[in-house]
Parts: sequence; C-alpha cells; structure tokens
Amino acid sequence: MFFYPWYPAFMLAVESNNVIDIRLRRIATGAVNAAEETRLMMSEKVDAALEAGSMLMSGGKPAEVIDFYRKSVAANLARLA
Repeated sequence: MFFYPWYPAFMLAVESNNVIDIRLRRIATGAVNAAEETRLMMSEKVDAALEAGSMLMSGGKPAEVIDFYRKSVAANLARLA
C-alpha cells in the first residue's frame, strides 16, 4: 500500500497537534494546574520515548512505533476531552 508508511505518520502529527492545542488552552485558561499538567506531559513523553526505544531495540518496526504513539496520543485525547 502506497500510503501506509506516510499516512499513519501524518495522522500522528495531526492528532498530537490537537492534544498539544487542548493542553495549552487548558493551561492558559487555568482549567488545570499548570505545574501538574506540565509534569504529567513531560513524564508521559519520557515514558513513551523509552518504550519506543525498547520496541526498536527488540526488533520492532517503525510502523509499530508510530501505532504505539498514536495509541498514547488517543489516550491523552480521551483523558482531556
């Protein structure tokens, strides 16, 4: 399939941008504790990067890593919505 490597990566970019937008709006309006949300954001990023690195080191394919990140982003969107 021609679009497979590119479409999920594009969708990850769009979906993660939406989550970033929601988070920043909530922080800017005071809807959440900014320090707590920022700490959570950073710890999620570090945890996801370690998991993605582990997946690649154990022979995982880049498409699997993209799928993993998309699931993480979807979980964040569900939590924030």
